Amino acid sequence: MTLGVFLKLVEIQTKLASLFPFLIGVLFSLNYFGTVNWLNTLIFFVGMLVFDMTTTAINNFMDYKKAKDEMYKREVNIVGQANLKEKQVSRLIILMLIISAVVGMILTYRTGWLLLIMGGICCFIGVFYTYGPVPLSRMPLGELFSGVTMGFGIFMMTVYINAYQLNFFFLQIENWAFVMRGDLKVLLILLIASLPMVFTIANIMLANNLCDMEEDVKNHRYTLPYYIGREVGIKLFNILMYACYIVVIFGVVVGIYKWPVLLVLLTLPLTKKNLESFNKEQVKQKTFIISIKNLVIFNVTLIVGLMMSLFLK
Repeated sequence: MTLGVFLKLVEIQTKLASLFPFLIGVLFSLNYFGTVNWLNTLIFFVGMLVFDMTTTAINNFMDYKKAKDEMYKREVNIVGQANLKEKQVSRLIILMLIISAVVGMILTYRTGWLLLIMGGICCFIGVFYTYGPVPLSRMPLGELFSGVTMGFGIFMMTVYINAYQLNFFFLQIENWAFVMRGDLKVLLILLIASLPMVFTIANIMLANNLCDMEEDVKNHRYTLPYYIGREVGIKLFNILMYACYIVVIFGVVVGIYKWPVLLVLLTLPLTKKNLESFNKEQVKQKTFIISIKNLVIFNVTLIVGLMMSLFLK
């Protein structure tokens, strides 16, 4: 397997979806808690990236195995395109899973048992997103699980590994007994702060499913747009994107963010223009990219706002 084929198998270009919750998590930890652990951050980044690549490889591999459309199987899916052997792909996936697990155990040792639980839940969802007799991706749950797992899960774990010593959320195990405690106010703040990432990541999946509705049905893949209809799906795509701006404004009002993050409001006209283009047609080669553009535009601007906020401290 060449490097180029490997990068296509793991769809390296889609890793922005996990990079943004990670970067925003680091900056939020610095802004809100005033702390960062660079070694933990580096270790977590490696594990996060490897596991993200693993889930994408599983996704492509299972789509290949479960495909009913032979043209898709041989000409569209990278496993068929590159004529990869199934055993070769399976071994690669197992290797990446082992690397992710080792990184997770190292971070659990350095922080606490709670990370093992959070990471385990995210890993479970990631693996069974496309694996198993009833994969989550073939149900109307893809947007929910991808948005929450990556948008909230990665963000939450990033904040945790940088601020675990503050004990805002922890699990203590001693003599076969355990105690879990947390600051409900802080957890609610983290949930609110994660929503723009949850929404923009969910929109990538939603846009993909809207563009692939007909092809998905041929392959017996019944996603959210199949159940709610294309028109409602498009409305939901718009609502989630505009909701990101409402969350930021609310966050500034209640003190979650400082005023520089309002810089994201300058992107509203461009986002509106992008949404209008997507509303007209949902074509994979032409308009799916709009969901990624919106994610990049909004989250990059949010990152700039958070960096500016650090200077105010």
